[in-house]
Order: sequence, then structure tokens, then C-alpha cells
Amino acid sequence: MKPQEIRGKMLQEVRDDLLAAEENLRTIRFQLVTSQLNNSSLIKHAKRNVARLKTIIREHERGIYTLGEPAGGEDTQ
Repeated sequence: MKPQEIRGKMLQEVRDDLLAAEENLRTIRFQLVTSQLNNSSLIKHAKRNVARLKTIIREHERGIYTLGEPAGGEDTQ
């Protein structure tokens, strides 16, 4: 999912996505340990997804971007 798509969501939705992404990462790591994982690049993608979600939540907390509003600073008159 692209950052612009994530920034269009509400904060609680992004937090829910983060929990799901972290659970997905745990599942993939478990599959790796038990030799059930065929594609090891899934770990890299899952870690990046978790990091992307955490970064966007942090940007919201710092006031860099506001979640739930359109990205790009569109003017409404």
C-alpha cells in the first residue's frame, strides 16, 4: 500500500492495519523457522510495511501530516 493511500485513512484504521501487519510478520517469521516459507523475500516486504505504517503514525503525532485528510494540500473554497 502506498503512503498516500495510508494517509487518507483515519488514525484508528492505520493502527488496526499496523496490528495486522505485525501479526503477518510474526506468522512469516514462524513459517521461516519451521521451514514452511518458500519465498524469503516476504520477510523484507512485511518489515517494510510495518515500518511504513509506524512512520506515518509518527508523522501524524508530530503534526507533519494529518491522517484522514486528502494528501497534497488541496484548497477548498
